[in-house]
Amino acid sequence: MMPGMKHMGGGMMHMTFFWGDRVQILFTGWPGDQGLGMYLVSLLSVLVVAALVELLSAVSRRVARPNAPSALLLTVLHTVRIGLAYLVMLAVMSFNVGVLIAAIAGHSLGFLLTGSGLFKWSRPSVDAGLNSTKMLDQA
Repeated sequence: MMPGMKHMGGGMMHMTFFWGDRVQILFTGWPGDQGLGMYLVSLLSVLVVAALVELLSAVSRRVARPNAPSALLLTVLHTVRIGLAYLVMLAVMSFNVGVLIAAIAGHSLGFLLTGSGLFKWSRPSVDAGLNSTKMLDQA
């Protein structure tokens, strides 16, 4: 057995960060030994899911005045966002450096597109900014 690895039910699990395209992410055999192409597809999947977490976070911040139907929708969005965030966390726990970089890049890309304010659609509304200013003045 190699240092930094642990035998887990018929397979080996890394216990330290490593480079390489032979990794299991979330599911047994995925991408496994299927080659560099499948490894890159798995990294792209982690990146997209991490970006989606940031997108869902930005969407939930944009609901100005929640009422009962929008509160239910926000709860569903929160549940999906947290579930996806946990999946990204578990993927990173594969201890593969490529997966870690893909997760960080996905969160960064998602924030750039939805939370940074760089693009017109990602800027907070004027009304939301006024409300937060009023709340600060009242405090």
